[in-house]
Amino acid sequence: MSIAADSTVNSALRVAVIGAGYWGPNLARNFAMSSDWELVAICDMDRERAVELARKTGEPAVVTSVDELLAEHEVDAVAIATPARTHHAIAMQAIAAGKHVVVEKPLADTTERGREMVEAARAAGTVLMADHTYCYTPAVLKIRELIASGELGEILYVDSVRINLGLVQPDVDVFWDLAPHDLSILDFILPGGLEPVAVSAQGADPLHSGKACVGYLALPLANGALAHVHVNWLSPTKIRQMVIGGSKKTLVWDDLNPQQRLSVFDRGVDLGRQEQVFEDAASRKGAAISYRLGDTWSPALSEFEPLGLMVTSFAEAIRKDQPAPTDGSSALRVLAVLEAASASLAAGGAKKQVGLSALTPSTYTDSTLEAAL
Repeated sequence: MSIAADSTVNSALRVAVIGAGYWGPNLARNFAMSSDWELVAICDMDRERAVELARKTGEPAVVTSVDELLAEHEVDAVAIATPARTHHAIAMQAIAAGKHVVVEKPLADTTERGREMVEAARAAGTVLMADHTYCYTPAVLKIRELIASGELGEILYVDSVRINLGLVQPDVDVFWDLAPHDLSILDFILPGGLEPVAVSAQGADPLHSGKACVGYLALPLANGALAHVHVNWLSPTKIRQMVIGGSKKTLVWDDLNPQQRLSVFDRGVDLGRQEQVFEDAASRKGAAISYRLGDTWSPALSEFEPLGLMVTSFAEAIRKDQPAPTDGSSALRVLAVLEAASASLAAGGAKKQVGLSALTPSTYTDSTLEAAL
């Protein structure tokens, strides 16, 4: 833990937001509104843009370089909301200065750089956290709780769809733009985290943009389950849906249905009640499948802003000197899957191994998540 953080265990932590473009204003607003934080500075090469954001968030100081920020302002932490290719250099500089760091997704542009960030934070004793915002939503927190309680039973499959008519990004393909959301959610909700044995990716570029605009990602999991992620920039309709099939129950999350985001179905194949009906059942495994047709219910969800919970969890990780719920290792597991997906795409969809050695999920006790539920 940094010296600065030690001195503010019982008072507001001091933070600067680096990047005032697309996501930086959301981070700045939530830090400014949080009683755990004092927003000290906005840093952006575009001074005019930084000044405009500062006006909306309590008039923190404005600086135009990370060097200037670290030299002239006493901060406990920085929040990085800049292009992925810049995350590594900025985070390493901040960590070297003893600062805690939260980075918007993805953690970095390569697994190698992401791993360097994780190892540097570990060596420095600082918190490194990814802003995987979906993991702090009421729906995802409830999904995690239901899976952990055994409500769904053993997870058999996950089918996720994230499609819309979106902008073709200049620096990344559709996998790197949209799939981090789904992968971070899987890492957060699955017991043991995201541990695919391999990854295969299929992509298409019907616009001839030079990058995949439509993509399908298949991730066989260690327990024999299968996760499938569909991402698409070209769909005229917007769909944000995840189906999680368990041995006991199936959960459907429709993020665009505010009246009923989660539905739990007590329906499915009942393997325990199969009746052997063929004489050669042992060899053919021919069985009459028994179907379970039970109730459907919708869990009640709390209402709060996910980013507000994220910045609170960041503060708690610093004060308790413990890993954050979406810590660097979690973000690195997501990054490793994205990199394997790129390799698979380049190889025409061939399965590629995921470099996840020594990346076991961190243990943490986050009372802010428990309180949110």
